[in-house]
Amino acid sequence: MRIHSGVIKSIKITLFSMALLHTTSVHADESPSPSVYLDGHLLSFETPAVIENGYSLVPMRTLFEAEGAQISWDESTRTVTAKKNSDIFTYQIGAMAAYKNQQRLELPIAGKIIAGSTMVPLRFISETLGNFVAWHDYSRTITISSVHDYETTIQYGVNLRDTPDKDTTDGSVLRMLPKSDKIHVIREMDPNWLEVQTQDGTIGFISAAPMYSDYMSQSLTAKKAEQLITLGTKFLGTPYEFGAATGQTHTFDCSSFVKYVFSEALSINLPRVSYDQALTGKEVGLDEIRKGDLLFFSARGLDIGHVAIYAGDNQLLHTYSKDLGVHIENFDEKWKKRFVTARRLF
Repeated sequence: MRIHSGVIKSIKITLFSMALLHTTSVHADESPSPSVYLDGHLLSFETPAVIENGYSLVPMRTLFEAEGAQISWDESTRTVTAKKNSDIFTYQIGAMAAYKNQQRLELPIAGKIIAGSTMVPLRFISETLGNFVAWHDYSRTITISSVHDYETTIQYGVNLRDTPDKDTTDGSVLRMLPKSDKIHVIREMDPNWLEVQTQDGTIGFISAAPMYSDYMSQSLTAKKAEQLITLGTKFLGTPYEFGAATGQTHTFDCSSFVKYVFSEALSINLPRVSYDQALTGKEVGLDEIRKGDLLFFSARGLDIGHVAIYAGDNQLLHTYSKDLGVHIENFDEKWKKRFVTARRLF
């Protein structure tokens, strides 16, 4: 997720234009100002973006400078000029057209000056800089992507949605992304969702579950681990029951606890028993373990008879005792003597 400095030929943003056509016409003072993200980074405007007659007006200077352009203002002609590499963009306030070099670009609405800032239609920004743009109605946010590299590969067919919510109706599904498709990850929404861009310029959301793509980052890993441990600690003190039934949270044994929290927190489905769980994911050495890894131990005469979640700081989150139930304890020598393997699932 980076800010791309290259200038790419003008691209009409069909998806964004369609979204704008379906946006209710409002005056700028009737709704909160939309947030604007450029390549995953929230932009800070001295003058907030506004929506007028269904079109987004954004400060020209902030967006152009964020992508490496130099801006100048001619008060006598009320014309703003942006220079980037060999390209020159000009716009005269109030006009219904702008220019990229000598090419005329029609605008859907005239730009204006608001609180000292030159506000222009977002379509002008997208067409002149070759960006992809999407309006997210559910959050009143605008995503702008200047990146045209596709570093992430779909590993298992996944729905591309217009909202980051698996519980929304099928109407939120834009289409299915098939295995081997290449995408660009714009932003990590949370531990479970990624905002992505497809090669045809469509911007939407996919599940961040590791089964769907090969995308991973330190920040996403940390978010997933924190969400996993946060959910797990909500069950501290829950009674231990060997062979506890799945699908309920009144009691747990070690493997039913692990299965539940991984499914609920990260949508990772694990086998029921610890021996089979030890066959999932990637094996890591004891000196490599990190928060969220699964640690397996011998128990009850079995090579693998117990599983715990590594909670970081040399601590284990697990259950095996009717007296303690779900609890956190030190990963001390008594456990290290029984340690068999560690597996990483994200």
